[in-house]
Amino acid sequence: MDEVEVGPPATGVRLAWSEVPGWLHEEVAELLGARVAEAVTQRGGFSPGVAARLRLTDGSRAFVKAVSAEANPDSPDIHRAEIRIASALPPEVPAPRLLGSVDRDGWVALLFEDIDGRMPAQPWDPAELDRVLDAVTRLAETLTPAPLAAPPTAERVGAGFHGWRTLLHASPDELGRVDPWARRHLAELAEAEETWADAVAGDTLAHGDLRADNLLLTGDRVYVVDWPWAGLAAPWFDLMAMLPSVRMQGGPAPETIFDAHPAARGADPAGVTAVLTALTGFFVRQSLLPPPPGLPTVRGFQAAQGRTSLSWLRTRWPE
Repeated sequence: MDEVEVGPPATGVRLAWSEVPGWLHEEVAELLGARVAEAVTQRGGFSPGVAARLRLTDGSRAFVKAVSAEANPDSPDIHRAEIRIASALPPEVPAPRLLGSVDRDGWVALLFEDIDGRMPAQPWDPAELDRVLDAVTRLAETLTPAPLAAPPTAERVGAGFHGWRTLLHASPDELGRVDPWARRHLAELAEAEETWADAVAGDTLAHGDLRADNLLLTGDRVYVVDWPWAGLAAPWFDLMAMLPSVRMQGGPAPETIFDAHPAARGADPAGVTAVLTALTGFFVRQSLLPPPPGLPTVRGFQAAQGRTSLSWLRTRWPE
């Protein structure tokens, strides 16, 4: 495998379960049928709220996610979107079962079954990556056609995938932080990303944010967690969106995986390039912005994904 920069871990700043309001403790105990005896914070992922494995006084277990608008004004709505998706996922989808939720006084909490698993090793272990890639194939098959109502991915992402078009109007200082090749081709990249919404259209329910920190490996299964960004897309979109982070975290070059993967079989090459162009523009543009409230590490992670995405894009770009 070629040498590759291993990017920063997908870890944010978590709130401890002990720091949430007492009334939320009471509502969670009522929903779960027992009080929390122990809460162990989980570090993977970027949510600024609580993410903890719970052991209850009756010996049962659960997983809790909770956030307030005070931590980040956008996060409660993200949790609400996940409630809608998680509550409707069919049982054959390898995702934790939603046990209940709370939405009160600016706080939103989700309670899931606790999966006795772990995130994939970083840097990527080849055998674990093979397991995950097989799971991506099965996920696309299971979720085509989509088993629930969801907006198109282009609608979910919105203007976020207008990154290159936004950078056309960036200041010289901001453009100075963009890769020189991308600066030279900025107008062409902006034009190419315009067709991404049509190219990504499909009837697959895509997770929309597949990364190592949104996966749990057990002895025989790969579970996919964190579903707020799910939307309708082409069956290869999840694979594409995941591969820049795989490369960034020590895995193979994306093009060697994508072109041979069953989920990408029959994908239109021009459409793939258009979506990859928009995905790359998203990472590059977002990485230049100030960190959102409560998420101080996310821009560095996006910058690293932008570099690996751009490297992949250049293999598909006509010089």
